[in-house]
Order: sequence, then C-alpha cells, then structure tokens
Amino acid sequence: MMKIPVFNEKKKQKLEFAEKHFNDTYNIEAKKSAEKELAKRPFRYDIINFLVKQLNREVTYLEIGVRVPAHNFDKIEAAVKYSVDPGVEREHNPVDFAVTSDEFFRQLEAGEILTRDTKFDIIFIDGLHLANQVEKDIENALKHLSDDGFIVMHDCNPPTEFHARENFSYILSPVGGQWNGTTWKAFFKTRKRKDIFSCCVDTDWGVGILSKNINFGSSSEVSNDYFEYEILNANRKSSLNLVSFDDFCGFFKK
Repeated sequence: MMKIPVFNEKKKQKLEFAEKHFNDTYNIEAKKSAEKELAKRPFRYDIINFLVKQLNREVTYLEIGVRVPAHNFDKIEAAVKYSVDPGVEREHNPVDFAVTSDEFFRQLEAGEILTRDTKFDIIFIDGLHLANQVEKDIENALKHLSDDGFIVMHDCNPPTEFHARENFSYILSPVGGQWNGTTWKAFFKTRKRKDIFSCCVDTDWGVGILSKNINFGSSSEVSNDYFEYEILNANRKSSLNLVSFDDFCGFFKK
C-alpha cells in the first residue's frame, strides 16, 4: 500500500479536518476497515520469500516500483535482484534501472540492457497503481517470466472505495493518504483468463499471485464489465480468489 506523505501544512490541515468531521457511520466503518487491514500479517515480502524457497534454486527477482528499497526490495532473499523505478517520488533513487516500467521492458526487448532472452523467476509489480498501467506491466512481465515463475502484485484488495480511488492525491477522506489505486481492476481482468492461474492472499492490502502452472483455482465468473467497486465488494472472494496465507501455502503441498 502506498502512503502519500504530507508535504505541507495545508495538506496537514485537511487531514485534521477530515479526522474531525468524517464521523457518520459510513466513514467510521471505512476507517475501521483500514485499521483492520493494517493489522493483517504476513507482509508482501514474506510471501515473496516463501515463493523464493518453493523454487528451490538461485532465483532471479525483478521489482517494478521500488520507492523505498528498505520497505520491500532489501528484504527479498533472491540470489539475483533487479529494481526498476523512475524516481518520481524521491530525489534519491537507488535502483538498478531508473526508468519507467514501459521503458525498462522496451530496452530489455531491444537488447539494450541485460539480454533479450532474460527470464525472471519472480516479478513483483508495485509501480503506478492505475489499472491501464498495471495491465501493461502484467503483459510485459508474462513475456519475461520463467515457465514455473510467479508474478506478485501489491494492492489488489482495497478495503474501501476510498482506497480504490483513481486520484492518489485526494486525501480528504476517513483513510487519509492511504491509497491502493485501481490495481484491483487489472488483477480482476486477469482473473478472467483461462491460461493463467491466480489468487489473492488476504493480507497487506491484497497480494495477488499469477502463475502459469500452479493451479490456484478456477478463473472468476463474476460479471463486472464496468469494474464497479460495489460489485467487487459484494463478490470479493470470488472476484479475487481471496485466500488466507495458510491456504495459499497449501497449494504447494499438493
């Protein structure tokens, strides 16, 4: 989950106003949902490291959208790791490839970086949290994923529609600067595919997993052509194939 920092006093005042005035039932419930989500464990890096161990080899890992390496990238226990982030949010951007994900994959396919046939065993998508970009990241990641590899996605299970808003800078709400964006739409759309297995671990704002060969269950049959949040909310489990971490681990014991 991306938390937008308060850059100035004006934004701080808006947040204080929101905390004082959003006291109707709807907003109170939204705040409770956010607090419940914050308490969930394990974290995304725990899930990624679990997958690293399942592969049982020297794993090549790619992270799209790093922002602060200490939050996730530095915690990943893969043998070979690459990071991609254009550095829009931070002046200091200590990554391997300081470009957008689109540009990274363009350079990769052109043979300008690494090699054209480079395959990654785990690709973590946590870049721009808007559905159209996430969908492109998924498609590009699939082209460069090893046959038994995994795509991991953050922010696939927004607990409220405040978290699922398109405009991340709008913070005058009961959840303040918390933002999952519209990542869930791209994940849900992928859940419709018959050639990719998918599930979402119910923790850390929804950790989506895509695999070419591990059967996480059937694709989604939920009808939501216009990606309406209320339909997602009413059919959350079947829309996302929402599973506990224990159930997720069980897929690898079969």
